[in-house]
Amino acid sequence: MTISAPARAPQKTSLNPEPAASPRPRVSARALLRASGGPRYAVALLVDSFGSGMLRPFLLLYGINVLRLSAPVSGAAMTVGIIAGLCVAPLAGRWLDHGARSTVVAASMLIRVLGTIVLLTAPAGNVAVFTTAALFLGIGNQTMPTAHSALIATIATGRERDAAVAAARSLRNAGMGLGALAATACLAGGPAAMRWLAAATGASYMVSALLAWSVRIRAQPTSAKESGVHAATAPGMRVLLPANVIYAFCLIIPEIALPLIVVKMLHASPAWAAGIFVTNTALVVALQVPVTVWLARWPRSVALAAAGGMVSVSYIGFLLASSLGHGLAAPAVGAVSVLCTVGEIMYAGTVGPLLMAITPAPVLGRALSRFQLSNGLGLAIAPMVITFLAAHGAAVLWLPLAAATLVAAWSVRRLSEGELD
Repeated sequence: MTISAPARAPQKTSLNPEPAASPRPRVSARALLRASGGPRYAVALLVDSFGSGMLRPFLLLYGINVLRLSAPVSGAAMTVGIIAGLCVAPLAGRWLDHGARSTVVAASMLIRVLGTIVLLTAPAGNVAVFTTAALFLGIGNQTMPTAHSALIATIATGRERDAAVAAARSLRNAGMGLGALAATACLAGGPAAMRWLAAATGASYMVSALLAWSVRIRAQPTSAKESGVHAATAPGMRVLLPANVIYAFCLIIPEIALPLIVVKMLHASPAWAAGIFVTNTALVVALQVPVTVWLARWPRSVALAAAGGMVSVSYIGFLLASSLGHGLAAPAVGAVSVLCTVGEIMYAGTVGPLLMAITPAPVLGRALSRFQLSNGLGLAIAPMVITFLAAHGAAVLWLPLAAATLVAAWSVRRLSEGELD
């Protein structure tokens, strides 16, 4: 299908644009599919996320086991590559503000094809090539959420848009869970099997790029100058963006911290790490939409603060669980990960809809790109920070993360008590 939607009119800027107790939205499955981009786009998201599930949770282990790099070096290489990829985010935002939607989504998938090709050609011990692969993968990973959110905001509004964002996240996590299951089945094959997983990931990105491009969704651009809208649109962004850097760590905990803790520190089977990741994605698939709808009755700043509090408690739980005996530690870490996932679901169901609700259409792409910069920065520094802290023990890892997340939650909660409400 081809859609060319008019840009939305500038909106009144407010941290909580909707009442604290709003009616429960009722969106039919057909309307939700349409608001999410249609059947072909849904398939593109599923295929793309399936490929990501095969590689992303195990990229650090790929650097360690296949390329024979140390954990700190692999983590640092991933961080350097992803930070470099963040430089593309502002360019993607301007491209989106010129009306592009599905084209940017397809481009974010194609650049990751190149990343997997570089990864497959990386010789053992070569940090530069591994960093280059992380660069291309990082560009795609940082551009995709911005482009996807802009696409959804083009064809849906209000609570239907919020539900569509939540549904798309559930779909993507379902694909990642299936990909992680496929990867788990191949892990016993060692380095050769992980190379095959990388190749399959590249193929999935190519297929999804073609599907996304075929949807052909565009917006009719309205310049910010013509509409009198400035790029700095949301009064809470100066608080929201720094807090989001810390919040974003919870998204990568199942991918980086828990595999490192379970496999390298607790010396448990890699199947535990994969099982935790699959459980995380299954919970997101099952709960993201209903939790997002349920949270609509409270101010979003309150929901964000509650999410931060829950994630902080889970970090303390990981510390306690990792101190248990050899036979109990891995199952206890898996149990605590459920609490962390619930906090992640609350965070993801609140922060994106809030940003889109307070951002006028002419600068939506740039606002989303700035938000993705904060999100990407958190995801980029996480591998380096986590591997560095974990090298000094579980307490050094989890206590600073818990404290920083509590500070972020406190700063977000204060927004509901100030002049912005």
